[in-house]
Amino acid sequence: MCLSSRILNGKTRYFSTLRSSHTENKCILSVPVSSLSHRHLPVLLSRATVSGLLLKLPLVHSVLRSVSLGPSPSLSISFLSLLRRFTNMTLDNYSLNIAISAAARLPSVVVGSQFHALSLKLSLASDTFVLNALINMYSSCNYPAAARLVLDSAPQGASDVVSWNTIIAGYLRGGMPNKALQSFHQMTKVQVRLDEVTLLNVLVACARTGTTKVGRLCHALVVLNGFEINCYIGSSLVSMYAKCGMVEDARRVFNGMPERNVVCWTSMISGCTQSGRFKEAIDLFRDMQIAGVKADDATIATVVSSCGQMGALDLGRYLHAYCDGHGLGKELAVKNSLIDMYSKCGDIKKAYRIFCGLTKRDVFTWTVMIMGFAMNGLCVEALDLFAQMEGEDEVIPNEVIFLGVLTACSHGGLVEQGYHHFHRMSKVYNLVPRIEHYGCMVDLLGRAKLLAEAEQFIKEMPIAPDVVVWRSLLFACRASGQVGLAEYATERIEQLEPKRCGGHVLLSNVYATTSRWVDVNNVRTGMDNSRTSKKPGCSFIEVDGCIHEFFAGDESHFETEAIYNTLFGINELLVAESFLIFKYAIWLVDYANHWGINQQKLVTNPQIPEFI
Repeated sequence: MCLSSRILNGKTRYFSTLRSSHTENKCILSVPVSSLSHRHLPVLLSRATVSGLLLKLPLVHSVLRSVSLGPSPSLSISFLSLLRRFTNMTLDNYSLNIAISAAARLPSVVVGSQFHALSLKLSLASDTFVLNALINMYSSCNYPAAARLVLDSAPQGASDVVSWNTIIAGYLRGGMPNKALQSFHQMTKVQVRLDEVTLLNVLVACARTGTTKVGRLCHALVVLNGFEINCYIGSSLVSMYAKCGMVEDARRVFNGMPERNVVCWTSMISGCTQSGRFKEAIDLFRDMQIAGVKADDATIATVVSSCGQMGALDLGRYLHAYCDGHGLGKELAVKNSLIDMYSKCGDIKKAYRIFCGLTKRDVFTWTVMIMGFAMNGLCVEALDLFAQMEGEDEVIPNEVIFLGVLTACSHGGLVEQGYHHFHRMSKVYNLVPRIEHYGCMVDLLGRAKLLAEAEQFIKEMPIAPDVVVWRSLLFACRASGQVGLAEYATERIEQLEPKRCGGHVLLSNVYATTSRWVDVNNVRTGMDNSRTSKKPGCSFIEVDGCIHEFFAGDESHFETEAIYNTLFGINELLVAESFLIFKYAIWLVDYANHWGINQQKLVTNPQIPEFI
């Protein structure tokens, strides 16, 4: 083992010298690195100087780097300051790199900028190691513009692929994926040879922005450069394709991977869930268990979400028990998913028990519980919970929570409370209502059969109404029989979605409600002539923990014949019963007419004559 390694080897080792070299000094500082503080530095420095250890720069580098990677990076900066003050040591590029990296770990842009100025003074700012450290420091301190300025001001040949990778990663960390893609484009212009890290970062940016073209380009570059599609690149490709809505491409990449870890499986399961392929997501989770890959909290949260969307309560309970048995589900995201799943599956009491058992709740926790109460018809409880949240002052309500509150008001027909909370958004919390909030208000007024108020509300909206708003109004027209308003809403829907038939289907239902069968036939005929087809409905049913998925007119199920035979049998029974009821009604009318009995009194009279 080399001398520098013996001086400091790991976080719990001691600073010591070789007995053969310095028999008079058995120990420089008998303090573990994890317990070092600023008061130990003068002692360390004095003993190291007496021992002659600071005469060799590699030893100084070893101490600086070890301390900078410890729990207190500021110690390395203080140690370096003492060295320069008492030993007149001249900083080299490696020492400055360590100091700047320590400032990035703090993070402290004030300290980092001081080292930046020192690097300019020592003419080391153009050194590649120092340059990359400065870019990383500004990016870590959330100053991506300053990081980019450092890169742009570097002389030609000073920057390398690490410099550009750090810039791209800094933009991603700062939530600016478009800037990251622009930097990648500029990187290709200056002909810097990219590596796997470059492609990983760019794939993440493509996933966040939905830029399929660049994502496919990165996939091609992976193949052309001969990079192995390992777990890191593979999971990034799967995530990119899935988030861009290309689940089939994501599945092809996933199936072609030679090795898959939990991140790869979770990316694929999450992609299926986000694309509405809930049954496929659950099947993937089962395949993951068969493959012997242990799930993590992110996997569980995604699969539980799929169970909630399908109403698969038994499978959701199994996943809950799986968490308890494997020590998972400690993260708040899993708890939130469980609350959401139990709420959507109708077990609202279990959802509320999980909610009450949480010691920490975020805004999403309150939202899913409020929404859970609302969708289960407990609208008063939902509003009470919102009032409790405001009283506890744990979280500040955001737009999503108010969406849940307005949904509760809509489901409960609470018009006054809906208006009250809608106005409080802007007046109390300075939140600007989004189109979803306006849609909830239109739905609220429509459910209360206040169609004139709903139409006026739409006209006064400061933003253009979308399809959901007009569809909510059209749906309300069905219950009230407002044909004229329904036709007007359908025209607006057709302008926004000319290739979809949802508006025409709802309009035909309005005509049917008012017995305008000619108009119903005209709408259906117009849909056929324009080759507009209705998207088939889909439903799920859970039997003994197994999920069965059905589409309208679907014959792909392995028990299709038995299912249809049962349905035909039920239909024949209903027809027979309907015929008997119709025959009895005719006989009852004839009986009343024959004996001169009032028909209404005959129906309400418990002494109805026996029908033979």
